[in-house]
Amino acid sequence: MTKQIIQTCAFCSKKKADVDILITGNSGNICDVCVLKATAIVEEEKTLTHRDKIKEDLKLYKPLEIHKYLDQYIIGQEYAKKILSVAVYNHYKRILSGSDDLELDKSNILIVGDTGTGKTLFARTIAKMLNVPFCIVDATSMTEAGYVGEDVESLLTRLLQVANYDVASAERGIVFIDEIDKIARKNDNPSITRDVSGEGVQQALLKLMEGSIVNVPPQGGRKHPDQKYIQINTKNILFICGGAFSGIDKIIKNRTGKHSLGFARKKNIQKNEKKYHGFSYVLPQDIKKYGLIPELIGRLPILTYLLPLDKSILLQILIEPKNAVIKQYKKLFLMDNIELSINPKVYDLIVGYAYDFNLGARGLRSICEKLFLDALYSMPSNDTKKRVLKIDVKYAKKQLKELEFNNLKSAS
Repeated sequence: MTKQIIQTCAFCSKKKADVDILITGNSGNICDVCVLKATAIVEEEKTLTHRDKIKEDLKLYKPLEIHKYLDQYIIGQEYAKKILSVAVYNHYKRILSGSDDLELDKSNILIVGDTGTGKTLFARTIAKMLNVPFCIVDATSMTEAGYVGEDVESLLTRLLQVANYDVASAERGIVFIDEIDKIARKNDNPSITRDVSGEGVQQALLKLMEGSIVNVPPQGGRKHPDQKYIQINTKNILFICGGAFSGIDKIIKNRTGKHSLGFARKKNIQKNEKKYHGFSYVLPQDIKKYGLIPELIGRLPILTYLLPLDKSILLQILIEPKNAVIKQYKKLFLMDNIELSINPKVYDLIVGYAYDFNLGARGLRSICEKLFLDALYSMPSNDTKKRVLKIDVKYAKKQLKELEFNNLKSAS
C-alpha cells in the first residue's frame, strides 16, 4: 500500500487542509498566508533601500557653502543668511546621521519680514540648492477639518505632488507656509469661540511640524472620501513659516522702550528711524503677544528676521543677483534677437517707484513688466535682423506715467 504524502507549507508547516491555497513548487510548497507575508517583507526592504538611496543623493552642504549660494540670489540680509544656513545644515545633518542614542529636535524656522523682502525666495533658493521637493502654501487658505476651506493636511498633498508621489523623497522636503501671521488669534487670551481659520489651524499644524505619521489624501481636498490615503512621516520635513506681522513693531517698542516720549524727542526719533528696525529685536514673546499660540511657537525654534529694503538694496536686487529682474528681461529680448540697452538712470526711476509703493523687491518685477510691455508686444514680430532696444529716462517716464499719477493720487 502506497503511503500518502501530506503536503505542507515549507515556511509555516501548515497542512494543505488548513490553508486556502498551497502553491506547489519544484522542491517545496508555500501557502497564501506566507506569500502575503513575504510580499510585505520584500516591499519593506525595497522601501528601506529607496530611503537609503534618497539619503545618499542628499548632499550635506556646510553653513558657509549655503551662505555663499544664497549670496548669488539674495542681496543683503546677512544675519538671516547666517541663521538659515546653520538651521538648514543642522536639520539635514540630523537626517543623515540617523543617530538613535540621542534624539535631535527639528529645526523648523519662522521668518519675520515686510512684504517683498525675500521670505519665499530664501526658502525656494535653499530647496533648489539641496535639490529637495519644495512647495508653498498660504496659511489663509487653510481651515480646521470639517469647515469650508483646505484641510491643513492638504499642504502635504502638494509636497507629495511636487515629489511625483515619491513618499521617501517628500519626507525630506521643505514646506514654506506663507502669511502665518494671518492665522494669529485676535488677542493674547485663549479663544472662547471657534476660530476655524486662526487658532484652529494653529492647533492642526502642531502635529505636522513636530513630526508624526499623517494620512494624506493623494488628490487633496475633501471631495473624495473613498480615496486611499498615503501615509507620510513629517519627522524630517523642514517647515519654514513666513509672515509680515504688520504692527508687531509696536509690541516690540513697548517691550524695549524704544518709542517717542514727547515732542522734544519726536524729531530725533524720526531722524534715526531708519537705523532702528524693530524686527531686529523680535523675540518669541512678541510673536505670542501678536497671536500665535505658545505650542506653535515652540515648534518654530529658529526665529529670524528680514530688514526692510532701502533704495540702494533695491537697486542691487534689480541688476546684480544671478536671477536679477533686468537680467531676465535682457534674456527674454535676446531670444527674439533684440539687444536691450538701458540707461542707468532708468534703474533709479524703477527703484524709486518700487520704494514709494512699499512693495519691496516684488514691486520691481511689476514695474518692469509695465516698462517693457509695448516692446515685448510689438518687437518680436519684426525678427528679420538683430536690433537694439534703447530705454532712456524719457521713454521710461512715458511708459510709467500712469504709475506716477497713481503715486501722486495716493499721496494726496
